[in-house]
Amino acid sequence: MTESAADDTDYGADAIQVLKGLEGVRKRPAMYIGDTGINGLHELIKEIVNNSVDEAMAGRCDRIDVIIKKDGSIWIKDDGHGIPTDFHPGEKKSGVEVVMSMLHAGGKFDHKAYQVSGGLHGVGASVVNALSEWCSVEVWQKGKVFKQCFERGITKSELEVIGETNETGTITWFKPDHEIFDNVNFDYEFTSHRLRELAFLTKGLAIHITDERTDQSDVFHYEGGVEEFVRFINHGRPVLHNDPIYLQGLKEGVAVEISMQYNDGYQETIFTYANNIRTGEGGTHLSGFRTALTRTINAYANRNSLLKNVKFKVSGEDTREGLTAIVSVKVSEPQFEGQTKGKLGNSEVQGIVDSFTSEALAQYMEENPDVAKRIIDKIVEAGRAREAARKARELTRRKGLLDGASLPGKLADCSIRDPEKTEIYLVEGDSAGGSAAMARDQSFQAVLPMFGKPLNVEKARIDRVIGNDKLLPLITALGTSLGEEYDYEKLRYGKVIIMADADVDGSHIRILIMTFFFRYMRELILQGNLFLAQPPLFLVKKGKQEKWAFTEEEREDHVSTLSSDGEGRGVQVSRFKGLGEMNPEQLWETTMDPDTRTLLKVTLDDAVEAEHLFTLLMGEQVEPRREFIETNALDVKNLDFHGA
Repeated sequence: MTESAADDTDYGADAIQVLKGLEGVRKRPAMYIGDTGINGLHELIKEIVNNSVDEAMAGRCDRIDVIIKKDGSIWIKDDGHGIPTDFHPGEKKSGVEVVMSMLHAGGKFDHKAYQVSGGLHGVGASVVNALSEWCSVEVWQKGKVFKQCFERGITKSELEVIGETNETGTITWFKPDHEIFDNVNFDYEFTSHRLRELAFLTKGLAIHITDERTDQSDVFHYEGGVEEFVRFINHGRPVLHNDPIYLQGLKEGVAVEISMQYNDGYQETIFTYANNIRTGEGGTHLSGFRTALTRTINAYANRNSLLKNVKFKVSGEDTREGLTAIVSVKVSEPQFEGQTKGKLGNSEVQGIVDSFTSEALAQYMEENPDVAKRIIDKIVEAGRAREAARKARELTRRKGLLDGASLPGKLADCSIRDPEKTEIYLVEGDSAGGSAAMARDQSFQAVLPMFGKPLNVEKARIDRVIGNDKLLPLITALGTSLGEEYDYEKLRYGKVIIMADADVDGSHIRILIMTFFFRYMRELILQGNLFLAQPPLFLVKKGKQEKWAFTEEEREDHVSTLSSDGEGRGVQVSRFKGLGEMNPEQLWETTMDPDTRTLLKVTLDDAVEAEHLFTLLMGEQVEPRREFIETNALDVKNLDFHGA
């Protein structure tokens, strides 16, 4: 009998581990909040605030306050009706204790208290409680102030009356558990962006946020709701019509709210939400909207003879060029894929949104023929550009380019062909490219020199992108093609690393390349394939001792360490103006050796903010960019584009 077989004989009922109460949440937190990193940490705020927003959607809450306390705890208050304080007949506990200490307990299952809700599974408050070092809840209702305290999900006090009040609401105060999270330091910007998004989606709701650590504060209050959301995203873009199109109604029990506005840019920007939860992967509401948009615009254009001189068929892609839209639905029984709720799956919603959008948009276009004409003119231009892009693709393909059949001449490729094991460095300039090609490990590292500043794709259509001599070698080397033929599965390298000089020009080149990826190969960012190399700024040397410094502070530390008298005598400091100044051995040691290098992964934590910033910084409008720089210049300490 083998050892493993012998072990099997000991397996009985007593070996089954039963996790009671909230123990399972603490044992497997990622199942409930996604991860225990920065995203999971901020999920705690979102879960509690979502409960307050549910109160607002039910018409019972006008204001939410969020305070990041000096000790890192979070204090959240709303003026809703408050968590029920009477005793639950089945559980023999107060409503507060049931909600805070039991999974799948809440008022969101029978639709009596909430017609729609973001807290689908009834786990939000209890999960926050389970993953907090301590948590206290105050409920203001029935003329009294009730309070109950918990520690790591365990009830530490009974629900008690601690005062009187004429107001109603709930205060939840918690401190994340350092035993669970890698980092318990909340980020103000990260938090405020999500709260702003919720305020946009909940017309009239005021959300106040304060950070007592830094005295930062903001108030998000939008009476225009999603119309103001669209204006915010389009800030800095010339628009085709001043007022966003607003479509709102209730159809077959589903509330649909859509705002859309065309700008003279070339990108499609659509954000979708179900019960105020962003569905980053889209779903049935997005499919219904897109289908209706294409069909309705084509029908109107044909009915009014606006396409009689057009030699091509207008596609869905054409109708969405330059479109910024918010599609928000409220569904009583939403079906999301997973607890992270990234995609709406309700099949009936597609037909409902399709039918509603078709009717409402057709009526808008009939009532606003001037706007409809400008939109269709824009769509026809987009179709002509798409046709030009198709011809450009055919031309480059005949030359053996674009699809990787003939790789760029300047590409120093690697020998391994497995994308999971390979990486490509996109290097600024021929000099640095040559140095990197000599420094690399030829088995798994490829190097593509990029000369001159790449095209700013924020200001260019796809036909210009495909034909651009700076970007075509990059597209060809990666192997994914572009536009209608883009295929992420054909990506030839697992890591795509932008390596530019650590100066102003290098920063500009980095963001130009990143703009390209954000607009045309966003999946590389979403799948974690895009990185920024971190070359050193200084070499600090004394005799045979050498230390690399990546910041000015690090340089000073090295000077102090190497200096026997503390004044830097005998210490030499070299400032690298460009990658080409380093020899291959130095470049390998500092920037390319997987054992010693530092890479920054480019992530997309906030798609709305990224969209807004790329437009602001790289778009046509100068004035909004000047305003942004003037407002933020004094706050910049170390500028990079991590997470943009």
